[in-house]
Amino acid sequence: MDLNLFNFYGENIGKLNVSPNIFNIVYNDNLIHQIIVSYLSRGRSGTKAQKTRSDVRGGGIKPWRQKGTGRARAGTIRSPLWRGGGVIFASKPRDYYKKINRKMYKKGICSIFSELIRTDRLIIINDIIFDNIKTKNVVKFLDLFKAKTMLILSKNYNKEFLLSSRNLFNIFLQNVCFINPVNLIKYDKIVVTEEAMKYLCEVLKWIKIYILI
Repeated sequence: MDLNLFNFYGENIGKLNVSPNIFNIVYNDNLIHQIIVSYLSRGRSGTKAQKTRSDVRGGGIKPWRQKGTGRARAGTIRSPLWRGGGVIFASKPRDYYKKINRKMYKKGICSIFSELIRTDRLIIINDIIFDNIKTKNVVKFLDLFKAKTMLILSKNYNKEFLLSSRNLFNIFLQNVCFINPVNLIKYDKIVVTEEAMKYLCEVLKWIKIYILI
């Protein structure tokens, strides 16, 4: 299948041929939900911890005798009912990892890209040509493609463009090796350079694909 190829100034300069097996597959909503949940779960630290009655320091001796004092029975001052005691059902460090097979992850990424093409949210440009560090030029680039938010996937970083866009919240320049499903559906427009698109075509043909946290 052929996709329109634009230059950095928004002019159509030709076509780029891509595989329909990668960029023209059925949108699988359930699969995309699974890979997004898995990706977000991997970002959770899971380091929250509280102490149970056995973890709290002290309380090894019975505070008072069992009978005859008129007070309620107590075996330790570190009971959860006491101030300074442990916590009932205390939180412990845990791993939120949710396994996703590589083939599933690959198919999910292909499904997202296919939907981006169908909804005219994917733009392919030949290269990022940016010589001076000016934020207003990046804003013009956003307006050129009528995008409120934009993700730019490139194989190599353009230093001038990176410096010009770093104080804008609605545009993000990312290396294509580190793509993730959340960013692909989060941004209004996805701009991919021709070199990055060819790299994607090669990577998505194989089972191995970067699953990054």
